[in-house]
Amino acid sequence: MQVIHEGREPAGPGSFDRPDLGVADPGPVFGRLFDAHARSMHRYLARRIGDESAHDLVGETFLVALRRRDSYQPELGTARSWLYGIATNLLRHHVRSETRALRATARLARVGDRNTAGHDSRVAEQVDAQTRAAQLAGALAKLSVADRDTLLLVAWAGLEPTEVAEALGVPPGTIRSRLHRLRRWLRANAAETTNNEEAIDL
Repeated sequence: MQVIHEGREPAGPGSFDRPDLGVADPGPVFGRLFDAHARSMHRYLARRIGDESAHDLVGETFLVALRRRDSYQPELGTARSWLYGIATNLLRHHVRSETRALRATARLARVGDRNTAGHDSRVAEQVDAQTRAAQLAGALAKLSVADRDTLLLVAWAGLEPTEVAEALGVPPGTIRSRLHRLRRWLRANAAETTNNEEAIDL
């Protein structure tokens, strides 16, 4: 397998974007795919369902991909979008727990709104950051699953809109329409979705 140095991943676009998965020995190809995408996929999933569940889900994604490698059609999309499509389908099993976690986090906003006068500035900043994260969680919990997937695949996973369409198996026009609507939603919910480490930017 290709070695990845901390903070760096193999070069992105290129001939390996659409690999031949029908080779007799898929091990080396999947090793490269894992090296190229596992770390960023884990970061994305961890933001949605927590670190431990994300670790399991990344492994499951690559196992499913290996078993279903014959279903990959390079002409329909990149390997990255295919893998994120598998991960998103598996993530659907966690939708209820994700939504519950978002709502629980959102309830922290009420706690964070308490007066921080008298605390040192570092404590006040931590409370403010927790409050903003809680507000964002509350806003995300209100979205439909399809909208949340679309929004976070762009904002947190870094996929292009065309890749999101490939990953979700929907027409590009549908994704463009969703993103247009979600941009309006972001503007309307700016207080909840900006100025914190979990910020969303489309």
